[in-house]
Amino acid sequence: MHSAAQAYGMVAQQIANPRELEARLLLKAAARLQRLKDGWDTDRADLTDALLYNRKLWTIFLTSVTSPDHQLPAAIRQNVANLGLFVMNHTLEMSREPRAEALTSLININREIAAGLLGQP
Repeated sequence: MHSAAQAYGMVAQQIANPRELEARLLLKAAARLQRLKDGWDTDRADLTDALLYNRKLWTIFLTSVTSPDHQLPAAIRQNVANLGLFVMNHTLEMSREPRAEALTSLININREIAAGLLGQP
C-alpha cells in the first residue's frame, strides 16, 4: 500500500499542474471509498487502508494550507482547513464505528474539491 505522500510524488512526475495532481489524488481516494461503500455487505477488507490513505492525503492538504507562505487567500485557506478537520474527525469516527452511509460525506467532499481544482461546475 502506497502512502498518500508516495502517491502524490508518483503522480507529480506524470503531470505538471499541481491542481490537477491534487484533483487526481482526491478522485482516487473518493473512488476507493466509493468501491467500499458499494461493496459494503460483501467486502470491507480495504476499509482501514482506504481511510488511512484519505487521512494522509488530507494531512498533506492541511499542512499546506496552514503554512504561513501559502498563496491562497486567508478565507479560502480557512475553509479548506475546516474541511480538512471535518475529514479527520469523520475518518476517526468511521474507524471506531464503520457505517457505509458515513462514507458518503468523505466521497462527496473529495469529489467536490477535485471538481473545483479542475475548474468543473
